[in-house]
Amino acid sequence: MAINIGVIGTGNIGQDHIRRITQALSGASVVAVTDIDPARAQKIAKGLGGRAETTGQNLITAKDVDAIIVTSIGSTHEEFVLAAIAAGKPVFCEKPLATTAAACKRILDAEVALGKRLVQVGFMRRYDAGYRLLKEVVTKGSIGAPLIAHCAHRNPAVGDDYTTDMAITDTVIHEIDTMRWLLDDEYVSAQVLYPKKTSKAAKHLADPQIVLLETASGIRIDVEVFVNATYGYDIQCELVGETGVARLPEPSNVLMRSEAKLSVEILTDWKKRFIASYDVELQEWIHSVASDKIAGPSSWDGYAAAVTADACVESQKNGKIVEIKLGSRPALYRQVSTSSI
Repeated sequence: MAINIGVIGTGNIGQDHIRRITQALSGASVVAVTDIDPARAQKIAKGLGGRAETTGQNLITAKDVDAIIVTSIGSTHEEFVLAAIAAGKPVFCEKPLATTAAACKRILDAEVALGKRLVQVGFMRRYDAGYRLLKEVVTKGSIGAPLIAHCAHRNPAVGDDYTTDMAITDTVIHEIDTMRWLLDDEYVSAQVLYPKKTSKAAKHLADPQIVLLETASGIRIDVEVFVNATYGYDIQCELVGETGVARLPEPSNVLMRSEAKLSVEILTDWKKRFIASYDVELQEWIHSVASDKIAGPSSWDGYAAAVTADACVESQKNGKIVEIKLGSRPALYRQVSTSSI
């Protein structure tokens, strides 16, 4: 039996997810949509043969909607995720879970009070084939206990509206979640350093930046975030263990011999880099909804990412090492560790 899904937010990512569900994935159909732009929602609904609801709340409580996908602006996530929990319906929320750690905590508390996991956060890198291979190396102990991690997140360019704190909240947030998952460890401190600024960055933007994270077990992580790197979209990750080193595989591209050069194309679009991971992510979520066992990135993961991002932004402003305090993980989220998905 197909899962009937309602989508809140029909912008670019919302439309991408609708396309996946209707054209590439199995086990679900989109029956209702809503958007801040009613005309856009109506157009999308007409193309689906579904309907457009006037509000997100109406969509969530609709009797024919089994599960919800939230791809609206981040400031609305808390409202819609809390409403889905209150309605007892599974909800897939694109990152961020909410725009503040306090809001994430309210979602966390509501789900804990319910006593059942309904929320999955859209941290898609956990579903990337390369990262999953790297996770397998760590889980099997193939390089011994991890000691150090080196990461890089490079974009060719960003718009003038991109700010220094967005390097954390919109960009490094992916590394923040992915490294917790890869290492199955929580963070205890963060610091942000500023190297020499690139001439390609806008006056108001500090770029590049170096984010330093420390885990509870003592693993040290450095993340270079460089959003005006010009040459392409480049994601790197290297884990140094007691007995070996493991690197994230490069995306598959053709090796060319042409014009007296040996070359491999470097991607410039993040969507192309992670397009397959989005497909795997949503397909696994659909299966989990059908089996009534949500197992992907949880409200706890969304909360942990928000608290860590807040610490990084604080360090951006004062340059100091900032302590990260998450508190005890609720029992509901101990049932599925950060290493399971």
